[in-house]
Parts: sequence; C-alpha cells; structure tokens
Amino acid sequence: MVYYPIGIQTFEKIRKGGFLYVDKTKYVYDVCHPGQFVFLSRPRRFGKSLLTSTFDAYFSGRKDLFKGLAIEKLETEWKHYPVLHFDLSDIKKGTTEECELNLHSQLQDFERTYGCEKASDELTIRFRELVKNISRKTESQVVVLIDEYDAPLLTVLHDSERLEPMRTLLQSFYSPLKKLDQYLRFVFITGISKFSQLSIFSQLNNLNNISMLPQYAGICGITEQELKDNFQEGITELGKANNMTEGEVLEKLKLKYDGYCFAEDSEGVYNPFSLLSAMQNKKLGNYWFSTGTPTFLVKMMKKFHADLTQIDGSEAAPEEFDAPTEDMQSILPLFYQSGYLTIKAYDPVVNLYRLGYPNEEVKVGLMRTLVPYYVTKNVNLTNNTAAKMYLALRKDDMDECLTLARTFFAGIPYQEGTLQDAPTSEGHFTAMLYVMFSFLNVYVYTQVRTAKGRMDILMKTDTTIYVMELKLDGTVEEALRQIDDKGYAIPYEADGRRIVKVGIRFSSEERTITEWRIGE
Repeated sequence: MVYYPIGIQTFEKIRKGGFLYVDKTKYVYDVCHPGQFVFLSRPRRFGKSLLTSTFDAYFSGRKDLFKGLAIEKLETEWKHYPVLHFDLSDIKKGTTEECELNLHSQLQDFERTYGCEKASDELTIRFRELVKNISRKTESQVVVLIDEYDAPLLTVLHDSERLEPMRTLLQSFYSPLKKLDQYLRFVFITGISKFSQLSIFSQLNNLNNISMLPQYAGICGITEQELKDNFQEGITELGKANNMTEGEVLEKLKLKYDGYCFAEDSEGVYNPFSLLSAMQNKKLGNYWFSTGTPTFLVKMMKKFHADLTQIDGSEAAPEEFDAPTEDMQSILPLFYQSGYLTIKAYDPVVNLYRLGYPNEEVKVGLMRTLVPYYVTKNVNLTNNTAAKMYLALRKDDMDECLTLARTFFAGIPYQEGTLQDAPTSEGHFTAMLYVMFSFLNVYVYTQVRTAKGRMDILMKTDTTIYVMELKLDGTVEEALRQIDDKGYAIPYEADGRRIVKVGIRFSSEERTITEWRIGE
C-alpha cells in the first residue's frame, strides 16, 4: 500500500514514515554547490516547505535519511552544519506586534538548542549575535533557511499603511545576513512573491534568484516522467475507482493538474498537492482550491481594476516578473507567482511571455472563487444554474443554455463594491458570461484576437466550437454580421468540430440577455 504525504512538510517524517517521496535531491545538491545565497519563488502548496526541510536534513548531516536517493552518490562528506530553520507561514494577523513576537520566539528556541545567551531585545542584534555565537561555539559556518518569508507581507499587501511598518520590521530582521557572510555556509529563502525593496534583496547583491531558471523548473512539482515513475499504483487504483483506462486517467490528470511552467522552453509540472490528493482519495477533485484562495489576491484585483476577461492569454515582459511586488503596476506577476497563471509561450523576438491558466482545476476553481465578486453572492443559485446550463450544453442546446442564463442574470441585483464593471457596460456582461461559461468545465476565451479584430467569446466543447458576439443595446443581426465580416470563425474551420455562431443582445436597462440568434 502506498502512503501519500499529503500535508506532510517534514523530510524526516516522510522518509521514516514510509511515505512516497519523489526524489528531488539532485536539485538540492546542485543548488548548494557552490550556492550560498539562494531565493526560490513558487505558489502555495507546491512543496516549498518540504524542499526547505530537505535542505535542513542535508546540512544537518542526516545521511541515513537519504539512503537510495540521488544525492547519496553525489555527496561524499556529509558535513554537519548548525541550521537555523525559520518558518513565517503562521504570521498572518497583519500586525507588526505579532510578527516581532513570533520571530523572537523562534530565536529563543535556537538559543536554547545551541546553548547561547540572548544578546539583545532588539531583533536585528539578537539575530546577528546568535549566528556569530553559534558559529564560534560550533567552529562551523551556519545555515539559515527562511520558509514563507513573505507570508506577513502578503496579508497586508493591499494596505499601504500596514505594509510599510511590516516591511520595515522584516527589513531589520533580514538585514544582518549581508554582513554575516563569513559566518554563513548557505542561506535559502522561499516564498510566493519577491519584495525587492526589502534589504534582503536590495542589499544581498549576491542573492541568486533561481525561480525562473530552466535547470530548476522541476525543483518543486511533479514532472511527467516523475508521475510515470512514482505513481503507477496510484494511476491503476484511480482508474479502477472511476472506471477509466490507464490512458484516460493520464489524460485527465494532465488536463486537471499539469501545465505549470516556470521558465521558457522548460518542462511543465503537475501541482503536487492536487496530484497526491487525487491518488489518495481516488477521485479527480479540485483540491488546490479547497484549501482556500488567498484573500489578498481578490483585494489586489480590486485595487488594480483587473479585467478578468483579459487575464488568460495576456502578455508580460521579463522585467515585470522582477519588479518589486509592493510597487508593481500590473497584477499579472502576482497571478503568476501565486499559481493562477503560468508561462504558455515565450517570444524572443519581442521578449514577451504569454501567460495563461495552467490547467482545468485552476481555471474552474478561480471562476468559482470569483462568482461572489463578478456575478452574485448567492453561490448556491449560481451552482444550480451552472449545472443546468452544463446539461444543456452537453445536448448542444444553446437555446436552453441562454434561456437559463437570461433568467439567472435578470434576477441578480447590482452589487456595489464588487470587482465587476459598471452594470451598464458591455465589459460587465461579458465578464459575467465568461465566469458562468468557465464554470461549466469547458474551454472559454474572451476578446480573442483575429486578423480583423477581436471576438467577444470563444467557447469549445467536445463536439462544438461556439463563436459568440455580444451587443449591448444593439441587435443580434449586427452581432452575427460582425462574426461573418471579421471572419471570426475561419481559423476553426479545419478543427473538425461543428462551428456555431451566436449573436447575443444584452439590455442595459433590464441588465440581462434579451435576445439571441444562432447560426452556422
């Protein structure tokens, strides 16, 4: 029987408990040789904490835990270093008082472990002197590991008044690292985003950010080969439980959980948390979203007036990913760092990344999360309507689908303070339709570029491609004529699926669909 380490973030517990471990120790060795100051950004629930724990075990000289793994043949010394392993993931109340108290508590634990006296009540001095005293006492350089370094900052990212004092506090905590170079063997810092204005980045000019380097694209997550090498029993059991062949299981796993790409032209990886959960439960669920979408993301969307319909397929320059998170001018890097977007392509000629949703789980899960902000707070009503619309689409009955949508939208009152556009704009209605169609587990795109313009909505099911044009207070004839005049359907004629053109009229007065016409 295979034991899947869901939620287990300690390398020692996984190895001693007989849990499945996908060998990442070749990456561990490569990062440490000759690396000294290293930063890695990855989305939540992506294995950052387990990786940090693996560094802890490695530098602690725990050779017994690495038996049979790649690093066993690479490392010859297995030298034991004193390790200071900080975890900031629980600092989420958004107050500097809580953050400072937590950091002092962790420093106190290390002082007890290594038999050192408290040097000062001041955070900077206490940390600096602790490293020096441990190094002198052990006659060894010290390893510093900082997991989820940005957790306290993400909690207050949308609130500039609280962000600045939090940033100042953490700056004072991290600042000694630069001057402790001679006492440090290795520093590893991990988190979701990159706050460049912190001294940890502005002063550590030798910090190696490996987040988007192709050779480390698979350091977290599960590659296609790792899936096939390590999960054969789970794939078989998943197939039996869901009456699917092995090929069907692999296809569905890829569709739901694969697609994360952290560098141009690099291999994609599966979301490890979702993959392990699917194997454990023998069910293809939306596990990553069940653990909660960070509230800071929704707040930042509101702050930037993000157009939801423009996110998938958006483009970003490399320098945008390296911009300070707290001073960013676009929400795209944060969407990417948080795992809601990934790299789909890179154009070296214009030096632009094309971004998109990595997989079905992320797209559908994000839409479900955003329903209260774009459509209605009555999530149960939305779920019921979406289920009925889905059944209509499975019968290729677009008439019934739009009838359901019309009734649904007509009963929704306008919500003040949501993420949606003004209730009389075409963008508002497009966003609502986009969210609802995305809910249906089909591929939906908005504002799709063509040679002669942009179509409002492109939707693909297993049997049909729908080319949809919306007109606010216009006519359905105008909408269908635009589809033909602009040639929106032409690129899909060789697809093999039936192409259906749909003209839709929204009424700004009635705030719903009032008419539609379907043509082929």
